[in-house]
Amino acid sequence: MPSFDTVCEPNMVEVKNAVENAAKEIGTRFDFKGTSAALELKDKEITLFGDAQFQLSQVEDILTAKLVKRNVDVRFLDKGEMQKIGGDKVKQVLKVRNGIETEQAKKITRLIKDSKLKVQAAIQGDAVRITGAKRDDLQAAMALIRKEIDDVPLSFDNFRD
Repeated sequence: MPSFDTVCEPNMVEVKNAVENAAKEIGTRFDFKGTSAALELKDKEITLFGDAQFQLSQVEDILTAKLVKRNVDVRFLDKGEMQKIGGDKVKQVLKVRNGIETEQAKKITRLIKDSKLKVQAAIQGDAVRITGAKRDDLQAAMALIRKEIDDVPLSFDNFRD
């Protein structure tokens, strides 16, 4: 029975490269000399540091430009709250999404069931597996998911005939 998995997984190698390139650019830019502007990646969290909110937004702009340049969707980033960390310095944590949340997975399965396509959707951990009798039905389901779900960067893996 043909099937595929709908997943939400960033290319972490490209994310790491983008963070390193952004850190290198921040280190060499003249307007950041002598400031605490920096960023670091730990596991699936990117922490931005700066002297003020304006500088933090500049660091974030540099990071998003590097991510876009490396073909990483910026919708993978979940912004946290800006926090003061002593003195006049601030930090912000950006979480890198990995896996489909339960609420989003339920929305995808509901969308598939309401579409009247001859396919079934089942939540399996942090992915949604869609199975059907015909390859054309599966491709129609992919098109429907791409069209309707636009707030999460979804990709399709493990396509089997």
